[in-house]
Amino acid sequence: MIDPLSPTPMYVQLADVIAKRIETGELPPKRPIPSESTLQQEYGVARGTVRAAVRLLRERGLVMTVPQRGTYVSDR
Repeated sequence: MIDPLSPTPMYVQLADVIAKRIETGELPPKRPIPSESTLQQEYGVARGTVRAAVRLLRERGLVMTVPQRGTYVSDR
């Protein structure tokens, strides 16, 4: 899923994978996305990669982060 040898940065690849999970309904609106540690383990990436991917998803309007609560799929 994540190709470390690809010219596309790993955080962009991860954001694209999560975005696809949102689009298919695997991650439904108003529900949390997996935690940073879960994403790290699932995709074999560093915490910084996960944080950059989540930041990119926020910029795309796909997720929103609620302080003290976590990151949730945006209601489109």
